[in-house]
Amino acid sequence: MNKYESISSEIRQRIKGRQYPIDQPIPDEISLAKEFGCSRMTMKRALDLLVVEGLLYRKRGHGTFIVQSAINKSRVHVTTNESLGLSNLLKDKQVTSKVIKFEVQFPTEDIAVHLAIDPKTPVYFLIRLRLVDGEPYVMEKTYMPTTLIPGINDEILHGSVYKYIQKDLGLTMAGSHRIIRACKADQLDQEHLECMPGDPILEVEHVGFLNNGIPFEYSFSRHRYDKFEITTVNPIR
Repeated sequence: MNKYESISSEIRQRIKGRQYPIDQPIPDEISLAKEFGCSRMTMKRALDLLVVEGLLYRKRGHGTFIVQSAINKSRVHVTTNESLGLSNLLKDKQVTSKVIKFEVQFPTEDIAVHLAIDPKTPVYFLIRLRLVDGEPYVMEKTYMPTTLIPGINDEILHGSVYKYIQKDLGLTMAGSHRIIRACKADQLDQEHLECMPGDPILEVEHVGFLNNGIPFEYSFSRHRYDKFEITTVNPIR
């Protein structure tokens, strides 16, 4: 985890633990940078993550404030930055995984195009259910090139795949392209996400890139409508 991500995680816990007054601005970037022993730019990046998550908002000339409604919600924010993974976004909860399907296969032409690989390059295909405190939150259908992300096994799948990619393989995830759409619950959703027929599903189609621009992941995340919400940031100029 990068320095700004660890700082962001600590401030997130402070916000949720009500360590900052909710009706006053949090300490300014300079004060926080001095407290955490980092540059002001690093602190700005840390706070930017929390702004994107919807926990903080900036008021020009007045400071950075806590979004009061956000700290009272149990939903997870689907934002433009999910590279932290569900485990890091919900550090105060128990996040577990159930592997529904895991196999190596050759990609279809469409999958190969999204991953910028040859159709003869094998990929992992996995379906994984993510549970929070034992309750199903999201189902992930993911494709990863075996040549780029080697060594994935059952133990890794029951933990954090992103942590394995960053810590064990030493790769840096730099960005992503995602499309968010509304769908109806299919049979798999009803079975594993405990949805009712006709329930809405928030689907995120996602292509993740390493810092060298190479795609490492093509996935479809199927979110329960009552556990997630979309957060966007539109600064007023």
